[in-house]
Amino acid sequence: MRVFTPPPVTRLPRVGTTIFTVMSQLAAELGAVNTGQGFPDFEPPERLCELVALHLRSGHNQYAPMAGILPLRQAIAAKVARHYGRKACPDAEITVTCGGTEALASSIQALVHPGDEVVLFEPAYDSYEPIVELCGGVVRRVPLSRPGFAIDWQRFADAITPRTRLVIVNTPHNPSGACLSVADLDRLAEVLRDTTAYVLADEVYEHMVFDGARHVSLNAHPELASRSIVASSFGKTYHATGWKIGYCVAPAALTVELRKVHQFVTFAIATPLQYAIADFMTEHPEWEDELSAFYSVKRDRLIDLLLPSRLVLVPARATYFQLVDYSAISDLPDAEFALQLIRTIGVATIPVSPFCERAPPGERLVRLCFAKQDATLVAAAERLVRL
Repeated sequence: MRVFTPPPVTRLPRVGTTIFTVMSQLAAELGAVNTGQGFPDFEPPERLCELVALHLRSGHNQYAPMAGILPLRQAIAAKVARHYGRKACPDAEITVTCGGTEALASSIQALVHPGDEVVLFEPAYDSYEPIVELCGGVVRRVPLSRPGFAIDWQRFADAITPRTRLVIVNTPHNPSGACLSVADLDRLAEVLRDTTAYVLADEVYEHMVFDGARHVSLNAHPELASRSIVASSFGKTYHATGWKIGYCVAPAALTVELRKVHQFVTFAIATPLQYAIADFMTEHPEWEDELSAFYSVKRDRLIDLLLPSRLVLVPARATYFQLVDYSAISDLPDAEFALQLIRTIGVATIPVSPFCERAPPGERLVRLCFAKQDATLVAAAERLVRL
């Protein structure tokens, strides 16, 4: 009997298990303090959980409409108008997705054809490039300038070619916490004005901007909004990353293409969760306005706790991540240093190099997540101070 020998099937030969999964698994195995993967270790708002239970018992347990339930799309439209002045049509321009990840994946698949070029800025979230590769696209990386992780506009302009199909921007930026300004969006619009390139804006940390600053969304820039899909995440906003609910705002023509993909990737998103979020957004619109202050306190707490350490850090401008420079402690590359930390002192962190094709030589940065209870931050800092 002949035994079938299957040919290689991988379409992502350079992709393995993500660093986030690796570090979280190690943290669980070793009993480490997990300041690595970006999830809160506290619960969503109590009222939001009550509303989920209410809608579970109210018969909202079957398929939702493919685009998302209308009350949630209306609530999103009201939020986008309130924060950014954009009047997005709930029927034609808003789509509820399975978290920010599906929002990004479906958007890229809707727009990128084989051979198209996609420009992204690195450090870049690790899901962008694999999705582009699955579409047959070609990634062009533009390194962000250190130390502030700003865009080098000349390098960006040089990366744009007639084959550029899509530009991916992430603001507020993971892992650095950098934010684009109004001037940055004007420059982006200027570079793209005479091109046919689209923009995908990953804005999942939109409500976590500190020190009196405000998030500058592509939703608030009409010229860019006309060629953009803007993705956001309720999981980040409501401390419920496991619910995996996000959304996209895009012009009607782009929304049509996005939904063509979305309907065959997830089709519909958890119905009772959608109803609960829609109700909570209507009842508590102030939640979004108060989130920056909530996380600013946690950022400052972590910084204060780490002052006695040999780690060097500049307070994050946004997100719930803080980069720390460990060059005064070790010459190890960041991935090796992160593994050493989790195995020797029991603290999980995330190295920055997996966000880059080529990290700058000698850069010694790891990322800490401060979306944690105070006890978690204290436990992590006590161990890090001993380094």
